[in-house]
Amino acid sequence: MLLKKGFRKGVNLGGWLSQCDYSAERLAHFITESDFATIAAWGMDHVRIPMDYNVLEDENGGYEAAGYERIDWALEQCRLHGLNVVLDLHKTAGFSFDEDEREEGFFHSAAYQERFYRLWETLAQRYGKYADTVVFELLNEVTDPSFIDAWNRIANECIKRIRPFAPDTLILVGSYHNNSAPAVKDLAPPYDDKVIYNFHCYEPLSFTHQGATWAIALNPADRFSFEESNCTTDYFEALFAPAIAAAEQHHTVLYCGEYGMIDIVSPEDTLKWFQTIHTVFERHNIARCAWNYKEMDFGLSDARLDGIREELLRYL
Repeated sequence: MLLKKGFRKGVNLGGWLSQCDYSAERLAHFITESDFATIAAWGMDHVRIPMDYNVLEDENGGYEAAGYERIDWALEQCRLHGLNVVLDLHKTAGFSFDEDEREEGFFHSAAYQERFYRLWETLAQRYGKYADTVVFELLNEVTDPSFIDAWNRIANECIKRIRPFAPDTLILVGSYHNNSAPAVKDLAPPYDDKVIYNFHCYEPLSFTHQGATWAIALNPADRFSFEESNCTTDYFEALFAPAIAAAEQHHTVLYCGEYGMIDIVSPEDTLKWFQTIHTVFERHNIARCAWNYKEMDFGLSDARLDGIREELLRYL
């Protein structure tokens, strides 16, 4: 399935069409053609493009041509540089993984859900013809476990609405606790044989997010070395085991759409973490996409990693 279609290892273009100020300068210049060339030279086979609904819609849910033109441009750059694409809806009207964005009500609002379906119908009509090179990710990081029943229903209805326009496109669906691996077991069985279970991994969070002021469960003053993190291949084996079992049970595969290390951690410890998680990804044939290509506190192209990047790229 996914592994045969050139989505084995990629990198996120976070901070471009999502989690940004949406200024004309940002949208036009944060990612350029040279970035796609760099990613291809790194040996990546795809990029994941987080997109917020307000880049694609006006305030009333109407079509925003400029947003789609930016995606069109990105797809053309990917074609020129031999890269495939995951189109990830990072925020929808009424829901964001980031509480500070104050998007609320999606899981209880038929109106918000209908807007979500219509947005995906538009995306499917425009990009469903690229099923060999473009994958759809319905929604980034469902948060609360109480949303799972609604989310399973919404996801299946959305896929039903997508399929007339994109019958062959692979679709990624993740679970609660911000797409955690243990929560994959509570996803509904795949709608069809082209649905992939999706998860994210920033574990141990106290290590990968140390110093992050937005991680409310952590003390931003705490610092840990790799050795102190207790991060081992056995740790990731146990963490991923429920997701692996669920995928096997439902005859699908896994994709890790985000994983990465905050820039406070030393390059040496960053490399050790990527080496460790890579071992388990490879052992279980888990496709993945590292967070993040540039800046956003996790930038893999940032100068701090220049001394280890050549080796690091072996473990993405």
